[in-house]
Amino acid sequence: MDAIVEAIVVAVLEVLVLAGSGIAAGVLFCVALSVVPAFRGMEPEQYVAAHRLIGKNYDPVMPLTVLGTAVADAVLAITGAPVLFGLAVVLLLGVSAVSHLANVPINRSVKTLETVPSTWDDPRPRWRNWNLLRTGLAIAALLVNAIAVVATG
Repeated sequence: MDAIVEAIVVAVLEVLVLAGSGIAAGVLFCVALSVVPAFRGMEPEQYVAAHRLIGKNYDPVMPLTVLGTAVADAVLAITGAPVLFGLAVVLLLGVSAVSHLANVPINRSVKTLETVPSTWDDPRPRWRNWNLLRTGLAIAALLVNAIAVVATG
């Protein structure tokens, strides 16, 4: 009976890592394809207002998605395919690190603006570059998770 329970837990975790890494990669990919170009086309005041609105739902959900998926990957690394699921953990921690060390500080800075000063150093190019890095890491995590699930199935 223990083997059946373990198999069910592993299967659930595999579904969770595929869903979680898929959501993270998909959201970041969509941001790179649509939100970033839209932001670039806005006047600074419009951008600041839009940036505030877009982050409201994204900010609380995405860290939980990325880190929750990394935890599930870590459990799977212990139970089977340690190299692949372990690599997915590292990639997802990379997504989180880039977010917290680069994108989030820019977000906070933008959200504090009441008006855009004439000497404003436009953060959109830097934010875009960091977002592309974390998008690449998220896509790589999804691919590695898919390979790991197939390899252990």
